[in-house]
Amino acid sequence: MAESSAPGEQAAALRVQIEQHNHSYYVLDQPTVSDAEYDRLFRELQALELAFPELLRPDSPTQRVGGAPLAAFNEVRHATPMLSLNNAFEQEEVEAFDRRVAEALGSPLIEYATEPKYDGLAVSLVYENGLLVSGATRGDGTTGEDVTTNLRTVRSIPLRLHGRHAPASLEVRGEVLMLKADFARLNERQAQLGEKIFANPRNAAAGSLRQLDPRITATRPLTFYAYGTDVAASGLYTRHSETLDALTQWGFPVTRERRVVIGSAGVLAYFADIGARRSQLPFDIDGVVYKVNLLAAQNTLGFVSRAPRFALAHKFPAEEAETVVEAIEVQVGRTGALTPVARLAPVLVGGVTVTNATLHNEDEVRRKDVHIGDTVVVRRAGDVIPEVVRVVAEKRGADAQPFIMPLQCPVCGSDTSKAEDEVIARCTAGLYCPAQRKQALLHFASRRAIEIEGLGDKLVDQLVDRQLVHTPADLYRLTRETLAGLERMAEKSATNLLAAIEKSKQTTLARFIFALGIRTVGESTAQDLARYFGNIEAVMGADDTALQQVPDIGPVVAHSIAGFFGEPHNRSVVQALLDAGVRFEQAAALALDTAGAAYGKTFVLTGALPTLSRDAATQRIRDCGGKVTGSVSKKTDFVVCGADPGSKQVKAVEFGIAILDEAGLLNLLGQSEKK
Repeated sequence: MAESSAPGEQAAALRVQIEQHNHSYYVLDQPTVSDAEYDRLFRELQALELAFPELLRPDSPTQRVGGAPLAAFNEVRHATPMLSLNNAFEQEEVEAFDRRVAEALGSPLIEYATEPKYDGLAVSLVYENGLLVSGATRGDGTTGEDVTTNLRTVRSIPLRLHGRHAPASLEVRGEVLMLKADFARLNERQAQLGEKIFANPRNAAAGSLRQLDPRITATRPLTFYAYGTDVAASGLYTRHSETLDALTQWGFPVTRERRVVIGSAGVLAYFADIGARRSQLPFDIDGVVYKVNLLAAQNTLGFVSRAPRFALAHKFPAEEAETVVEAIEVQVGRTGALTPVARLAPVLVGGVTVTNATLHNEDEVRRKDVHIGDTVVVRRAGDVIPEVVRVVAEKRGADAQPFIMPLQCPVCGSDTSKAEDEVIARCTAGLYCPAQRKQALLHFASRRAIEIEGLGDKLVDQLVDRQLVHTPADLYRLTRETLAGLERMAEKSATNLLAAIEKSKQTTLARFIFALGIRTVGESTAQDLARYFGNIEAVMGADDTALQQVPDIGPVVAHSIAGFFGEPHNRSVVQALLDAGVRFEQAAALALDTAGAAYGKTFVLTGALPTLSRDAATQRIRDCGGKVTGSVSKKTDFVVCGADPGSKQVKAVEFGIAILDEAGLLNLLGQSEKK
């Protein structure tokens, strides 16, 4: 013990010394030692930890080099959702935001904390007893990816909190990004090695942080800036700006560009100042963020939908440039939508070379009068998605060619159609079209359709990419040997999937119709079709007129259904599914008593019911001729409320809509069934 005490003290001193140098270099941008001296100290600590493994600690600077590669990232559910911010692009929108806040708080002048809006990847860091224990990406706001190992390699993130007053439990939120200078050096190095060149700092940062091999992340020059913290963990602060000051004391980098200002005049002046200096900042930003500074006022304002009422992102106007439309091609999306895309002469817009820009749809091409050969103004909408803003008419040449939307799908050759109330043309092939294949398979196998448990995105990608499955009918021809050759598909997984496929053969006519993925046909319409026609042959043989006899089916939906079954490809897929053994009730059409208490009524379900699941309640309502929708409107007849009903119950009261509990619902449905 006595022999190891000296190495232990030496290692502890080295750790403190190295982290102080890291903080000075990566956070304060004020190097305190030469690179050679830093490397000497680092190697000395490494040697000690190698000779005395018991000295190794998770907060040691040597643990920033990254460990063994991961098979995949685990999911992490955020303790508090990482909400997005509402955006403003015009001065009037900012002034309106300030008025709403002032009126809600009853104060004419509001104090705001302002800061740049980083163009990086949002992450959450969790510290327990001063140590970094986990880190996750924002993900969908509720669930992110566990990238703790990768975040440990980012040298501006403290592995241990500094100072004596850090709370025992702390969550810090911020942005991982790549500084402009570091990005340039990285791309230079990538070019020298003959490796991938990154399009922009944001893509480089996101790709680097989400590497499954943390050793690769460790080689990338990532930077972190904190912009928020869980103040409930300490309760020591009254203002957001004070929490940012505290973060700097605990060792986090926080932008020096932050300010506290008063009212709309203050935030707009800040926006103008940052905008003027945007190109000189060391990192990319796409706007600025305003937050009501008083934390008590933030709590009073609360949240709306998925965004706070007390904060606003003020986005910069998109950067623009001129270029030439060399061609207009048509892409077919996963849902069959045909989208014209302009192929452009390469042009630099907002630091990114743009070669393609969406033209959205045929009507938009006509409205902007875009011809092949035109000179056009291009911008990156939201500094991300390239779009054609306008044609420079005076530069149009005599050889410019107008665009003509194809009448046949450029992928499969099937007819295209456009509903009367839509601007988007779509391929009618549905199940047959290769461009729609993956989406069609995923929809077919989804829980509310045929339901094949275990058939997810990655497996469908492999089945389609390897040409093993072309239509849903091919799923029923898969063998254990075929599945065993796929990635992450062991014998047990293959057996389970084949069992799920076999089980899915027994279904209902409504589920089968819904599973086909017919445009405009949701679960409710599928139920209506099943009740009215009773068998799939009758549905397939119905024309527009016959289909419009079904309750709640109008000309647009009828045309979509008739068009789908009018395609020989789709009819052959249906027959192939029947030949493969898919079975459902083939009975006479279900006669519903139109005088029933639930018939033709619209229901909204909210909250957890005592005994009925959401699916079971929905099915009971549909069996009695009712419809279930997701939102409350003045057309809603009943709102069925369980535990924690939320805002839907409030809307029901506002609109004077009848509110039922589960017992009331069952009583109403019982009346329908008895009639």
